[in-house]
Amino acid sequence: MPDSTTPEIIVPPPRTSKLDSPTQQQIERLQNHSIVELEMVQQFHSWLDDKRSCRQACRVVGDSRTGKTVACNAYRHKHNDQRTNGDAPIVPVMYLHAPTESGPRELFVGLLDYLQYRITRGTISDLRDRVYRLLKTCQVEMIILDEAHRLRPKTFSEIRDIFDLLNISVVLVGTDRLDAVVRRDEQVYNRFMACHRFHRLDSQALEDTTAIWEAYVLRLPQPSNLTSAPMQKILGASTRGYLGLLDDILRNAARRALHSGRSHIDLNLLSQAAAEYH
Repeated sequence: MPDSTTPEIIVPPPRTSKLDSPTQQQIERLQNHSIVELEMVQQFHSWLDDKRSCRQACRVVGDSRTGKTVACNAYRHKHNDQRTNGDAPIVPVMYLHAPTESGPRELFVGLLDYLQYRITRGTISDLRDRVYRLLKTCQVEMIILDEAHRLRPKTFSEIRDIFDLLNISVVLVGTDRLDAVVRRDEQVYNRFMACHRFHRLDSQALEDTTAIWEAYVLRLPQPSNLTSAPMQKILGASTRGYLGLLDDILRNAARRALHSGRSHIDLNLLSQAAAEYH
């Protein structure tokens, strides 16, 4: 018969001492999201400004982790809703993250939820009428649809109609799979031909971005010299030029440094943090 005795569980006390308050605050800061307006982000925002002013439909394409979502969110935050008591809010820019296999209903409900409209039941026709009415009332100028490659083919027809009938700039954001999906429908592709592409960082851009991250994001007590050749060799191999991975690795390394009582990132700590991303 199996032994039914419950084994004793022994948990030794942690070897590290309790972190002081300033160090803990630094670690918590590093866990929060931040938006860094790099030059390429500023150029992208200027491009979106042009599309919004011209009410032009367009695409934003690039590999995952190249910064598309963060840049689009930053643009949305720069054009926040304007709300006044008793009046409908003015919403210049909407941002919607498309769930998997999004059909017309999911699109309309997502837009209604974003505009804080409580009634999201009814037929597709009912939902469409509500969305059209609200988009006009809230004076929406641009709708950014992230992960647009997840949309079902029928949904693209609804998006095309929003652009055609309401004169709203619609931005489709996704990976190269989005291009393949859009090109299947000539009517959709002809409207969304304008395209901005996010690229991976080359070696010089990686070094420049690392310097910005060390100075403005990590902000450790002492410099870590992350742009030195040995550090850049590790970062180049582990990030492969993906901005999202660079952010993850540098934050990870900075937290490791602070947890271990150090005031900067050394080569060994960076190697340990980068090893998780191979």
